[in-house]
Amino acid sequence: MSYPKRTATLASAAALAGSVVLLAAPAARADVVDVNYQCKTPIGDKSAVSPIDIKGVKSGGGYKITMSWQKGVSSSPVELGKGAMSPSATIKLGGADSGTMAVSGPANAEAIPANTPIKISDLSGTYTPKKSGKVTFTAGILTIKALGTTTTCTPSNTPKPSLTLDVTAAGGSSGGSSGGSSSGSSGSPGSSQGGDAAGQLPQTGPEDSAIALGTLGGTVLLAGLGGVLWVTRRNQTVRR
Repeated sequence: MSYPKRTATLASAAALAGSVVLLAAPAARADVVDVNYQCKTPIGDKSAVSPIDIKGVKSGGGYKITMSWQKGVSSSPVELGKGAMSPSATIKLGGADSGTMAVSGPANAEAIPANTPIKISDLSGTYTPKKSGKVTFTAGILTIKALGTTTTCTPSNTPKPSLTLDVTAAGGSSGGSSGGSSSGSSGSPGSSQGGDAAGQLPQTGPEDSAIALGTLGGTVLLAGLGGVLWVTRRNQTVRR
């Protein structure tokens, strides 16, 4: 086999191997979504719009989900001292799963001046899928507890999902529109959980699948190289 033909064959084998590895990349989509919160506070109704970012990272048999606020919501008529404000929230599940999961976070690390928008710290929880498939994560109700009072902020603009993850359940069972999937959480109690199931952020998707498909890609490449060597040796034998 001529050198140009050997080069072309090797390039084709490498391209095929690369395409197999690309197929292993997990499917995930994250968007920063503006959420219009209507808040019920001890001093009356308040409203605020904050961009919400939700990310998911593979963690053990589940996914660590983190919810971030890019702007403050609500406010307090008095200063909130360090550690006086405790936030928690729910995230709505959709797609291959349904129900909600809870997320929570640390109290405020710094004092919050009076009549200043309250910046919420990142809230996180663990989502454990029971079935494989695509699951959406949408901002739900935000709860702020401070100085013995509770403020509840509810999205009023029907926000779209901030995150879509293609998740794999333990055992690799296939997703569906029915069944009993629940989402665990390290957040506050009282949030409902349940549904069918579905991701990761940024690492999303199961590592074992990526490794398996990556190995397959390497096998294809080696097979291509083996074919080239065999043909080369055969041609040399014929010329002798």
